[in-house]
Amino acid sequence: MLTAPTAPSPPTGTRRRTASLRAALPALAAYAAARALGVLLVAAWGARRGTPGLHRLAAMWDAYWYQGIVVHGYAGFPPVPGPHGPYEAYAFFPAYPALIRLVHLCGVPVGAAALAVAWLASLAAAWGIFRVGEHLYGRRVGVIAAVLWGVTPYALVESAAYSEPLFTAFVAWALYAAVRRDWLGAGVLALLAGLSRPTGIALAAAVSGAALWELLRGRAGWRAAAGMLLAPLGFLGYLGWVGLVKGRWDGYFRVQDAWQSHFDFGRKTFYSLRDLLVRPDAIMLADVVVAVVLAASVLLFALSIVQRQPLVLVLFSGAMLLLALGDAAYFNSRARFLLPAFTLLLPVATGLARVRSRASLVLILCSAALASALYGGYLAFVYPDAP
Repeated sequence: MLTAPTAPSPPTGTRRRTASLRAALPALAAYAAARALGVLLVAAWGARRGTPGLHRLAAMWDAYWYQGIVVHGYAGFPPVPGPHGPYEAYAFFPAYPALIRLVHLCGVPVGAAALAVAWLASLAAAWGIFRVGEHLYGRRVGVIAAVLWGVTPYALVESAAYSEPLFTAFVAWALYAAVRRDWLGAGVLALLAGLSRPTGIALAAAVSGAALWELLRGRAGWRAAAGMLLAPLGFLGYLGWVGLVKGRWDGYFRVQDAWQSHFDFGRKTFYSLRDLLVRPDAIMLADVVVAVVLAASVLLFALSIVQRQPLVLVLFSGAMLLLALGDAAYFNSRARFLLPAFTLLLPVATGLARVRSRASLVLILCSAALASALYGGYLAFVYPDAP
């Protein structure tokens, strides 16, 4: 008996991705709403000061360097004199400016292209954060985790022309691949993260360390070995290229000397925190917020261990904390450095997921979004230094 032909079903991969995106829509919508509030407040704040808010987001601090690389290239970007040596574009990793350039080649102005890439990357990051939370603790935790990332004190950076959104997207999806034991995919994404920010070494160490542990336990094969070897290649490759350009193996680190960025085992962090206690006359709001973020991050790391998070997540959180606390550079950038460590938010997300009243949960998250938006306006227009 003949039957009517049926339309071919879409490929399994396509069907899976569509279902994944559909499941993530509430998280993405809530995250986008939180960030829209932040951007609108910056726009309103800027309008009162006669400065376009979007221009501020596209041009503040590090954005100048990324867009300069797009326009002039690394070699053509003139060094900027600084108190500890010339600031050079080689300090900034290439993945974000490369994507900006691709969009710019389509006729989009550089500043708009930089924001477009950052905003799309932030949505990709929120999607990945949702997937990690959902996979480990359920859909409700995944949604809350994505929203929490969008309402942290330094969430302004997620809407600015900075590399953190792109880096966090690579981090989130690499960790999602790792917790699903897709070590090859995790290694490739860690490689890309290593081309995005110097803290890519934290993700590389986490993926490689967790993959090695699986190999030693006899629970993984050649894919884990390949992922372990691939993970650090982006970071090491960029450092090697800068070394070739500079004619010395430590060329990248010598470039970072201008920013006084090197690992000092927490000495600068200790003295900065001490100054908050002994020199209260010199304290700004951002100093206090950064100190609170650092203290909270240490506590949340301990809770992550108690929560028995997968090894790869604990390794990543620990490595990010080590780099943030141990760097000798500008103290107030440390909270921003920890922004991609969304894994530290999972204990908070699981706690909030236990709140039975939906109205109470919405009130908590909306209050956090408003506080984050107000602090973002302060960082953009009041605080005199880089976030």
